[in-house]
Amino acid sequence: MDQRICDGEREAALENACQPNLPDDTRYRLGTALRSIYEETCDTQPIPDSQIDLLLRLRHKERDRRRMD
Repeated sequence: MDQRICDGEREAALENACQPNLPDDTRYRLGTALRSIYEETCDTQPIPDSQIDLLLRLRHKERDRRRMD
């Protein structure tokens, strides 16, 4: 028996098992709960310099594009 085929089948079965089919209301409640946890933990922390640099570059690009139009 080819071990690679068994490993591939096992990986496919694990991927399918890890993706539950949730109803819309459950996904909404879960998303809301995760968002609230994320906001509580991240809103109190300062924005890293790397993110500030990215935001500034994006702002400059947007300004340059508006000037071209």
